[in-house]
Amino acid sequence: MLLIDEIYKSLPHRFPFLMVDRIVSVEKEKSVIGLKNVTVNEPYFQGHFPDEPLMPAVMIIEAMSQVGGFIFDLDNERGYVIGVDKAKFKRKVIPGDQLIIECEKIAHVGTMAKVKGVAKVDGKVVASAEIAYNFAKIS
Repeated sequence: MLLIDEIYKSLPHRFPFLMVDRIVSVEKEKSVIGLKNVTVNEPYFQGHFPDEPLMPAVMIIEAMSQVGGFIFDLDNERGYVIGVDKAKFKRKVIPGDQLIIECEKIAHVGTMAKVKGVAKVDGKVVASAEIAYNFAKIS
């Protein structure tokens, strides 16, 4: 399990774009499970939508991409999202939900990799996608 201080060491993201609260489990080069607590005070809820707050689909994809990056051993490298395929959104994600994100590696060749991500709330799939990364050295 990785707590927030260890997540800060691995991801460059900070509020309001850090979309990972905890990494529950990691099997390097295979799979990862992470979680995001969805709270009403997140800035995107002010405009999406004030009368019916919904987590934007693009933020769910961002959460998946951040969690998925933990699959890979990134010694002095950073992963950049270069593509999203087969994205599907099945249910609303609202304040108070806990988003459980499960990612598994599909491919990893050289500096390119792809994962399949599935996001769930209360055990029900809310979204899924395939996310492609390119890894580059941090200077």
